[in-house]
Amino acid sequence: AELRDEILFRQPESSNLGDYPICFLPHPGNKHYVVQSCCSKIICVGCNYANGLPNCEQMCPFCRKPSPHNKEEVRRRLTKRVAASDPVALKHVGARHYLEGDYGTALKYLIDAAELGNAEAHNLLSILYQRGEGVEKDETKK
Repeated sequence: AELRDEILFRQPESSNLGDYPICFLPHPGNKHYVVQSCCSKIICVGCNYANGLPNCEQMCPFCRKPSPHNKEEVRRRLTKRVAASDPVALKHVGARHYLEGDYGTALKYLIDAAELGNAEAHNLLSILYQRGEGVEKDETKK
């Protein structure tokens, strides 16, 4: 019984991305998380689901702003976060421009996010340089 309890209640290994701020589960590094458009905080999918249950107020658990009801409101909030030089918002906008094929604009936003310390922006920048998309291809790395 003690071994079973030890296995069940053992704390999971923390990742280099840290832990989710509400449930304190380790951030696994995959895309199973939600970025709050109002404050750019990251929560896990489970906490987001619990926040959207019918008895909940459907507000941001960090800044308590009501959840957006349409994409235009999300875009407006994201623009506001970009104007405040939020690295998560800058990375998000840069990634969106990258997916749309606008590599020059993506590069601008990703450089700004990387300078502010966003690790995911550094990763996307390395992909841009590796593939030569919007920048001169880095031929020194093979």
